Amino acid sequence: MVRSLILEREQQKQRANDLQGETLRQTKRAEELYLQNLRLQLELQRYKKWYYGPRADRLSSSQDLAQALLEFGEQLQAKAVHPEDIPRNKAEPEYELRRVKRRRGRRDLANFEKLPVTTQVYELSAEQRQCPCCGVERKEIGADESWQIEYVPGRFERLHHVRKKYACPGCEGIGENPQMEVAAKPDAAIEKGMAGPGLLAYIVSSKYSDYLPLYRLENIFERQGFEISRATQSIWCGDVADLVESLYELMAERVRQSHVVATDDTIMPMLSVGKTKSARMWVYVGDEAHAYNIFDFTLNRGRDGPKYFLGDYQQVLLADGYGGYDGVVAGNAICANSKSGMVSSPPPENRAGSPFVKLGL
Repeated sequence: MVRSLILEREQQKQRANDLQGETLRQTKRAEELYLQNLRLQLELQRYKKWYYGPRADRLSSSQDLAQALLEFGEQLQAKAVHPEDIPRNKAEPEYELRRVKRRRGRRDLANFEKLPVTTQVYELSAEQRQCPCCGVERKEIGADESWQIEYVPGRFERLHHVRKKYACPGCEGIGENPQMEVAAKPDAAIEKGMAGPGLLAYIVSSKYSDYLPLYRLENIFERQGFEISRATQSIWCGDVADLVESLYELMAERVRQSHVVATDDTIMPMLSVGKTKSARMWVYVGDEAHAYNIFDFTLNRGRDGPKYFLGDYQQVLLADGYGGYDGVVAGNAICANSKSGMVSSPPPENRAGSPFVKLGL
């Protein structure tokens, strides 16, 4: 009996050693597969850089490969051991990872209670109210309520303006001036135009705030039952621009009152006869006290654009090293740092001799 127990214990030890050896072999095999995967990824990245990347970014030497493998080795050493690779004692309890289940149902919608309410009541007809058993009309005992969120798209409507005329019957009867008077109506955004202010505001905000092209607005209006061509909308946008020109000038003047003005330009394609030309759109951003963004459109990148807009500005100008700003810098005695992009008013000692000094070139 003792000998059989000793033999069984030796067999258990052997099985434990075999299990531990198998675990070590699997761990080693996993590390080898991991390194092989890293080498394949490195080789794939190497070919990608060779094929797509610039010439200076290619892996052209074995030192680059050795350095990358060294980094991979360090990452492998710092990698945490997976829990399944650790042999566990059967006496120890096994822990399961619980997944956090998402709560079912609708999430709370912001400002749901503030939406206007339209109540729709559904009732049975007189024939449906009759009881199928005795034929007596059934009485109402309650109601089931539910909610939905609905979106009603914009609709077109005609505004009929009727201006009543008034005259004095006494003066008219004796042949004198009848003293006629016509009731006033609100001023129109476009004089004698068909477009109302709400329609103009929607078109302008859709195009310049939501970046919706006019041909898409044309399709949207057509689906809503009334067609407005893109050519007509374009003319209306120009009329609105003429209307708000005084507001634009006021905002530009306030931007020029800023202590710091940031500016830059970007290419803006402009339709022309035969082909598209490259125009320029300049932006001028005021400081915190004059927080306005002003856009200025020019046909080219000439220095007349910033020189005309900035005028006699003499504060701090934040810009790139474009030479078109030299006219403003020289004329207004502004010191420029084109490397950092800062253009500012120079101290008195730098204003002698040359009208401006460029730093950082």
